[in-house]
Amino acid sequence: MSSHPTSESINTTISAEELHRIEEMAAQISCPLPISENEKADLMAEISRLLTQQDAVLVAHYYVDDNLQELALKTGGHVADSLEMARFGHDHPAQTLIVAGVRFMGETAKILNPEKRVLMVDDEATCSLDLSCPIDRFSQFCDTYPDRKVVVYANTSAEIKARSDWVVTSGIALDIVRHLRDQGEKIIWAPDRHLGDYIQHQTGADMLLWGGVCVVHDEFRSTELQQMMKRYPDARVLVHPEAPRSIIKLADVVGSTTMLINAVQQSDAKRFIVATDRGIFYKMRSVASDKELFEAPTAGEGASCVSCGHCPWMAINTLHKLRELLLNNGKSIEIDGKIVEKAVIPIQRMLDFANQRDVDMKIRGDA
Repeated sequence: MSSHPTSESINTTISAEELHRIEEMAAQISCPLPISENEKADLMAEISRLLTQQDAVLVAHYYVDDNLQELALKTGGHVADSLEMARFGHDHPAQTLIVAGVRFMGETAKILNPEKRVLMVDDEATCSLDLSCPIDRFSQFCDTYPDRKVVVYANTSAEIKARSDWVVTSGIALDIVRHLRDQGEKIIWAPDRHLGDYIQHQTGADMLLWGGVCVVHDEFRSTELQQMMKRYPDARVLVHPEAPRSIIKLADVVGSTTMLINAVQQSDAKRFIVATDRGIFYKMRSVASDKELFEAPTAGEGASCVSCGHCPWMAINTLHKLRELLLNNGKSIEIDGKIVEKAVIPIQRMLDFANQRDVDMKIRGDA
């Protein structure tokens, strides 16, 4: 029988003070001001020319500024989740990959494409989940439980990935944890405690959870969400599993960014309340322009609105910074070769599992 981790076991990994420090870091970031349509057009034209000249391709996450997502698509790049960004870069012939997102996404792209030059639009763009899981403390935690498989979310550093047995994304985490449970494995999960809690309850696996949270998803408020649901009773509620359990309980659909986008596109509903980073609205509107989207509330009792529904580190990726990067021959991400050799193993393990899962689904007729 599986044992649900206690708050005590979670608190031994990262303190409330440390989480508060990360929240303060996020709150101090100044988001860039919007630009005019004329300035946008000029920047896009110049950047497009520079990308071609430098044999570079832009890959952007669903959460970054609309302008960067638009530019990536217009210039033959890609907009996707972190794993698909890296995979696209691997398959694309360009020798330079430019990542519009946060640090761990650039590192994942470099791990899967060690022979290529990988640049970040902004080197300072990080992730609260990555920050909440330092390698020294995490290694000590893992060493305490040597009988457990170490499963880490993609939102982690290269060093954390190198210490793991499996790397997972939100889209495949449930299937991989079920697979490990069926093999009788016990699990250490890091870093997002809400996603870990969701997976534990869905699978019944024996999991010890690290205590990190995403500063965006942790802010959604259940009381205010219920009030919004009463105002829009015909709206379907879409929730990313990095959100707290109280929010997940109210969801019609729980899933990864790709799953939530597909839900908007495929559903007969015309209204959606979306509990994830509002950067995703650009893609949702592009695939379902007739649908009405509402941001799930981050204000209410006890709320500090650190992010107000949008990752501040994602927000600092801008067209201006991308232009400067290309003009000034920005510095490529470098990762120690031994770290790359170790980190690619659990990532490839996930990719192989995903490929086999897809084959099995086709054989069963599920896809």
